[in-house]
Amino acid sequence: MGSARRGASAAAAIGSLLLAGCGAHGTPPAPASAYTAGELASLDPGTPLGGRPAPNFTLTDQFGKAVSLSQFKGRAVVVSFDDDECTTICPLTGATMVEALDLLGPAASQVQLVGINANPQHTSVADVAAYSQTHGMENRWLFLTGGLPQLQQVWKAYGVDVQILQGNIDHTPAVYVIDPQGGESRLFLTSADYGVTGLEAGTLAQAISAVLPGHPHVAKPNLAPGAPVASPADTVHLPALAPGGAPVVLEPSSPHLVVFFDSWASGAAAQLQALNAYQQAAGASHLPALLAVDVQPTEPSLAAAQALAPVAQGTLRYPVAVDPNGRVADAYGVADIPWLVLVSGGRILWSHDGWLAPAALEQQVTAALAPRAPATGTRVTAAAAPTAAPPAAG
Repeated sequence: MGSARRGASAAAAIGSLLLAGCGAHGTPPAPASAYTAGELASLDPGTPLGGRPAPNFTLTDQFGKAVSLSQFKGRAVVVSFDDDECTTICPLTGATMVEALDLLGPAASQVQLVGINANPQHTSVADVAAYSQTHGMENRWLFLTGGLPQLQQVWKAYGVDVQILQGNIDHTPAVYVIDPQGGESRLFLTSADYGVTGLEAGTLAQAISAVLPGHPHVAKPNLAPGAPVASPADTVHLPALAPGGAPVVLEPSSPHLVVFFDSWASGAAAQLQALNAYQQAAGASHLPALLAVDVQPTEPSLAAAQALAPVAQGTLRYPVAVDPNGRVADAYGVADIPWLVLVSGGRILWSHDGWLAPAALEQQVTAALAPRAPATGTRVTAAAAPTAAPPAAG
């Protein structure tokens, strides 16, 4: 279950939150590298809130301890609302918050990151603890939860809309900057684009600095390098995920199947290993070859992805690359992790949210290609992949 990245209810709630602001949007900092107009448009520069008192709350953190907002008087507090089962926008929110804290250097000691659970169905301490650990944030923030009536009271106080739509949790991706005096300084809404995480972190860090004494220096954010990837029609060069591997090239002239993943995705190691069966079947049936791409902006670290057993042991029979800045994921329309995309002629023919068993994947790809001429191969290239058969599944 994950939070919808774009939904009607969320859009309505976003509108009400923006109207609640006490002024017009500020001006985002000028980017230090090339961003497209679309990428810049997806970035929320924040809505000023005028320092009105932030509603107090007392909830329970991932360690089972009671936490109140009022206990952080004298420190800046960044409060986000996150679904503890989310695989869509919440990991982007967390990554942005952690990077913003890192950009503040020593001044980070004057800042507290707080997440508030926005999942009405999974409200236990174990739920928020598991999410924090999975995303490498256990000791970077306090992720708070409580009984549903407690959470609903906090959601209402902060204008956050939480609904269950078609089995998914849909919530407003709100991030508040609260000043050391306990006043609401600025409201941000997390972008659904992976490629602007660094720029978004820089904007958030500047907003935090603005409420701290002396307005401490903010380091240059990790902005997306290189040319933007507009669509699957662009030729893409990606570094291999495994250290020392040859770069991987995606060429639009021939069909290819891409699975976008992160190390924290449920069953990632086993599912990637199982996809060897698809790759073997694809060679025999002249179906598009498979490529796996790790979406780096929402990884706890590059090392976490490299440590996945099939990656570290070199047992995958298809190339595994890394999307360092998330721009390929955006160009391929990735809206969740994991995400499968079939591309031919530079166009997306089919996509799927979540893992698929190899046999089901083969059927779906075959059906998607049925009205077209059969694929005769692919020009997805990489370093020679291991040819040994994968170990039998346990």
